[in-house]
Formats: sequence, C-alpha cells, structure tokens
Amino acid sequence: MCNGKTMRVAVVTGANRGLGAEWTHQLLEDGWQVYAGYRSELGRLTALSNENLTTHVLDVQSNDSVQLFAKNAPLKIDLLVNNAGVADGRWRNLTEIDDEWALEVLNINALGPVRVVKSLYPKMKHNSLTKIAMISSLMASIDDCHMGRSYAYRASKTALNMFTVSMKKEALEDNISFVILHPGWVKTDMGGDRAPVEIPESVTGMRKVLETRTLENTGEFVQFDGELLPW
Repeated sequence: MCNGKTMRVAVVTGANRGLGAEWTHQLLEDGWQVYAGYRSELGRLTALSNENLTTHVLDVQSNDSVQLFAKNAPLKIDLLVNNAGVADGRWRNLTEIDDEWALEVLNINALGPVRVVKSLYPKMKHNSLTKIAMISSLMASIDDCHMGRSYAYRASKTALNMFTVSMKKEALEDNISFVILHPGWVKTDMGGDRAPVEIPESVTGMRKVLETRTLENTGEFVQFDGELLPW
C-alpha cells in the first residue's frame, strides 16, 4: 500500500541496462513496485536502491528460467515491459548469414517475450486493465524495409509483432491491452553513439504512449513519439 492506495506493479525484462534500466528507474520514481529481470549481471540495477525494487535472474531463452521468474513474481501485475532482446551479426550480405545465430536471435527476440507473457498471464488477468508493452523496432516493418540486411533482427521483430497481434485477440476478454513500441534509434549499447535519441527521452515518450492504451486500440505499432507505424 502507498498513501492508502494499492501500489501498481510492473515487470520489466532486460532491466539491467539501456532502455530496461531506464524503464525501471522511471517507474520506481513514479511510485511503482518493479519486478526486474536480468540475464546474468545486475548492471545498472545496482545503482537503483529502492525498497520497491525486486530483481530476479531471467533468461528468456529458457522455459525453466521464465517459469521460475513467473513463480516468484508478484501475484497481481498491472504492466509488463517485454524489453529483453539482442542484435544480430549485422551481416553484410546474405551469404554471411549464420543460421545458428539467426535462430538464437529469433529465439530471444520473438519467442522470449511470448514465453514471458504465457508464464505471467495468470497474474495479469484481473478486473483492472493490464498493459503489455512489447519493445520492437521500426526494422520490423516490411513496408519500411528499404535497406535490407540485419536479416535475423528484422525477422525476429517482425515475428514479435505478429505474435503480439495474434495474442491481443485472445487477451481482449481478459482485460489486457498490448502495444508494440518502437523506441527510436536510441543511444544504447545496441544503438551506438551516433543515435540521435537519448535513453530518457525514448522511455518518457513510450510511457506517454502507454498512458493512451485501451482495449479499443490494443495491438497498435507505435513510435515513442506517438506516431503510428506501417506494418
């Protein structure tokens, strides 16, 4: 309880650095209880000393890890930020594609978030509206694929978008709204120093988009500044 009100509960994956760490920071600052998943090292989470923060190891590739993470999660979840993900090898041409690494990228970026949703689903079904943010990318857009390359990353995020649009239909009756978010080209380890968008700006924008989510607009593909994106 916080000031006589029940504290809102958020789950954030990939929370130890970059966008995930900033999501965790901003939610804690706004009075949320945050259950943060990290793959191996706490990273930036070590600097977020807060009584409302709980951390837990989470490898989204492993069903056992995801199920244990879900078992230890709070009983009622109001928000899930599915942020964990990886880049691919940035292969210069199709002859360089490493199929084993491509499958791993698909496993982490597309199937990983689905495992998390599936395992946490019973704790997200309740009377109040639950929101699920799937962190995707403009590189998932088939219409916007002008440059090609980044084969596995593009394919994994496109698959994530389709999984989300499919799941939203079932989730409607359970009072759950999905949003697919493009954070922009962000100055993270993955985005690099040339990226024009700072991490706090991206997360602040995505949170504003999240505030507008309802059952009526579930499943939309939206940029951090509110622009609807082409599929």
